[in-house]
Amino acid sequence: MGWSWLRPRARRSSTAWHDEVNIASPAFKASPFPFYARLRAESPVCRQRLPTGEYAWLVTRYDDAVAALKDERLVKDRRNGLTPQQAAREPWFRRAFDVLKHNMLDRDPPDHTRLRALVQRAFTPRLVEQARPRIEALTAELLDAALKRVVSGGGLRGLDIIRDYALPLPTTIIAEMLGVPAADRGYFNRWSNALLAAAASSWRMLYAVPNALLMIRYIRGIIRRRRQQPQNDLISDLIRAEETGDKLNDNELLAMVFLLLVAGHETTVNLIASGVLALLEHPEQCERLRSEPALMKPAIEELLRYTSPAEMATLRYAREDVAIGGATIPQGDMIFPVILSANRDERQFPDPDALDITREPNRHLSFGLGTHFCLGASLARLEGQIAIGTLLARVPHLRLAHPPSRLRWRRGMIVRGLESLPVELSPP
Repeated sequence: MGWSWLRPRARRSSTAWHDEVNIASPAFKASPFPFYARLRAESPVCRQRLPTGEYAWLVTRYDDAVAALKDERLVKDRRNGLTPQQAAREPWFRRAFDVLKHNMLDRDPPDHTRLRALVQRAFTPRLVEQARPRIEALTAELLDAALKRVVSGGGLRGLDIIRDYALPLPTTIIAEMLGVPAADRGYFNRWSNALLAAAASSWRMLYAVPNALLMIRYIRGIIRRRRQQPQNDLISDLIRAEETGDKLNDNELLAMVFLLLVAGHETTVNLIASGVLALLEHPEQCERLRSEPALMKPAIEELLRYTSPAEMATLRYAREDVAIGGATIPQGDMIFPVILSANRDERQFPDPDALDITREPNRHLSFGLGTHFCLGASLARLEGQIAIGTLLARVPHLRLAHPPSRLRWRRGMIVRGLESLPVELSPP
């Protein structure tokens, strides 16, 4: 795919070149790296027009992104960042999903601290490691089923890495942890897709509203059943914590389950699928990893950096005027630290556009930093290591079914991932 959208076009002189780029579109997602490289060079902290018509600041250099992720003046709860006048002028869609924002990701301390403490015990590296046998068994089961379909397909030699493998693995694991029926994963994946694509345009924002309502009704039903019949799952644990006085109200419980369902699979799906794509596009790295499986841990860290499944950190607001990277962000303005750009910053990573599965050091920002560091990082890493390692070990002759230019990328602001990844099992 060409980069013609980077070349200046005829426009009003008051319009910046980067405002014409739709950073949520599939065309942009296919090749975002030149755009961010130009921003790092020319305008590292840049006021960008979003597809919704709003403006937000993109923070694109590594050091500036680190500073933004740690800066307590950049808050997650818009009530702590906006003046009453600014809040009154907010577009309707910023308020439409308020009930889902009572989660730790959209709160600041002390609420964030209290909410995170209720769930972080379930995601410690020690407890996550105990899930290894289940993840290995599920991975083998999914791959067995996919390969069986290929063998019995009457000449069919292909499969879709996302549909058959990368998507059902983390969605099933997080569903089982929460106590959500794994058979319902198709529903909440569809709702998740609609919500994450909402920022791509105004009409997609409208489309997201009924999907949000359906997901809210679904989660409330699960919570109601767990109140009546508690089980050995995370939702029941959260309800029990609420009953022991930890002040988890109904909206917080709903929003927490919503967050864990969505965040518990999105990053991992994109890590596995985009990681497989990156390895197939770099056969020498793929063959080295296949022959040296002990490199899997550093390889996953490099795939996290190179593919950046979370393109941006989630939205922040300036609680006061904040100076970052030579720019002053006024109070109330929105800020997105751009993880994908920071992970390709030549000031931090030598030869940043090269895939090097032995890269060291590799202080990527794919799980964020500071107070809001990703709670599920250990789980995502383990799932990625097992899924990619098993695939390479069991399917040695794997190739893309189509050229990379024909792959379809998902719309949205926060995540960067493929809609599908068709591959073929070529003969030796």
